[in-house]
Amino acid sequence: MNGLIPDAFAAFRNYLRRPVLLTPSGLRAAGAGRLWLGMAALHLIVLLLVLLPFLKAWQAAFALPAPDAYGKLAPQVMAPLVVLVAPVLEEAIFRGWLTGRPRALWLLGCLAALVTLGIAATIGAAPLLTSVGVLVLLVAAPAGWFALRRRPPLALFERALPLFFYASAGIFALSHLANYPRFSVPALALVLPQLWTGLTTGFVRMRLGLPASILLHMTSNALALGLAAMLSIL
Repeated sequence: MNGLIPDAFAAFRNYLRRPVLLTPSGLRAAGAGRLWLGMAALHLIVLLLVLLPFLKAWQAAFALPAPDAYGKLAPQVMAPLVVLVAPVLEEAIFRGWLTGRPRALWLLGCLAALVTLGIAATIGAAPLLTSVGVLVLLVAAPAGWFALRRRPPLALFERALPLFFYASAGIFALSHLANYPRFSVPALALVLPQLWTGLTTGFVRMRLGLPASILLHMTSNALALGLAAMLSIL
């Protein structure tokens, strides 16, 4: 176990200097478990000892509100949603396509179209039109995934991976501003934990695969939820 965190940090730091397109090894490859454990430990240490204390002081200094995204959810719903459902959806949406595989990009496009139909339905679009669109997407998504499953990554990802990698982490972090009741410039610092999560899970996704990044995300959310529960009792 010697060097577990330093080795993971070195690999992580080198990747951040120059993100490159990789073929994920999976968690069963030699050394994969060690890398995942090192990244999990690094992620949690920075989160607990650096980011959370900083955010507590920052919130106090600027009188910033606490997140209220899950305030109306019952506890028995919140735990599965935060620890199980959210990591799977967020990793699939924000990191699933980072390897540039056409099948993943196709699914992302289908999801975007589904969200667009949902928005259209809320602003008065014809119910028949939106219903037909949803049915078409439900067929097109798996059909396209199957048809594109053997296609290699797009050449664009070879050249622009650094842009995609950092944009994914940044957009993931900024999306969590919706967890707060009001926006202000100082509130941007409140999503630093999500930015850190986007960078660490992005690296794990590229090196080890999507299941590994989902597992890391689940571990992080479970810790955050457990700490929140403990603080509410004290």
